[in-house]
Amino acid sequence: QVQLVESGGGLVQPGGSLRLSCAASGRIFSTTTMGWYRQAPGKQRALVAAITSGGSTNYQASVKGRFAISRDNAKNTVYLQMNNLKPEDTAVYYCNAIPPTSWANDDWGQGTQVTVSS
Repeated sequence: QVQLVESGGGLVQPGGSLRLSCAASGRIFSTTTMGWYRQAPGKQRALVAAITSGGSTNYQASVKGRFAISRDNAKNTVYLQMNNLKPEDTAVYYCNAIPPTSWANDDWGQGTQVTVSS
């Protein structure tokens, strides 16, 4: 079973930056397309950034130009650099494969809370 551990969240003012990390284990990470998802209160979990095994990236329109996803296959880690953060970016951020094994909680990490507020 895949294990995912997200970190790097916190409280930041609008316009600020954060860098999230996700350490993955239990599957062939280097050949897996990975993504960062987020879930705001009262909303469904949604994909915001994706990166293929070869390093190609794609972003949700609302974060394009502000967020950058990257990966280090040697460390089985995927990152999300978030710049120019806005209050609407407030959410719990998760990483997982694309598509994820399932949407059950057991197949996800604990997530990391990002709060953008003045």
